[in-house]
Amino acid sequence: MPELPSASIIPAVPNPKYIALIPAAGTGSRIGEDRPKQYLALNQRPMLHYAIARFCNHPGIARTSVVLGLDDTWFSQFDWSPFSGKLDVLRCGGATRAQSVLNGLSALAPTVDENDWILVHDAARPCLSDAMIDTLIGSLGIDAVGGLLALPVSDTLKRGDNERVIATEPRDKFWLAQTPQMFRFGLLWRALRPIWKA
Repeated sequence: MPELPSASIIPAVPNPKYIALIPAAGTGSRIGEDRPKQYLALNQRPMLHYAIARFCNHPGIARTSVVLGLDDTWFSQFDWSPFSGKLDVLRCGGATRAQSVLNGLSALAPTVDENDWILVHDAARPCLSDAMIDTLIGSLGIDAVGGLLALPVSDTLKRGDNERVIATEPRDKFWLAQTPQMFRFGLLWRALRPIWKA
């Protein structure tokens, strides 16, 4: 679903590129494992493998960039050679996901156009499908801003105050944000730049 309820449409841009950006600089400190979450094994492969493979093997994705922390020692322990033609490794991760995305965008800036598309996807979400990518590209290809994947909320929503329920919220207008989140490069880069001042 679109991030903004805007019907604005951008004039057709000749052959915009679709570039996947996977921030993977998290340390996984909250899960209490011996490695970051993106390197936990799933069917004998690190979770990060599945996102990289999906994007690199998708014909509509021009390249895939994974943003790692400067001190990441895990990535090199795995074989990424099947993706060497479309995979860029950017060792410029930040302290937060937003900073890692911004650093990745800054690294990409010399080689992308203002209106190229960036698909930001969480490193530890291994269940991405070609159909999901196709939906984003097909739904947002001429949108001026972009959008994201989302699921309708199915659970009952309660508004609380001081451990008391004060209202039941209608869930028909609530969505669970998913990734990828796809936005024009220039707009996303400018939107994230103020975090440097935070």
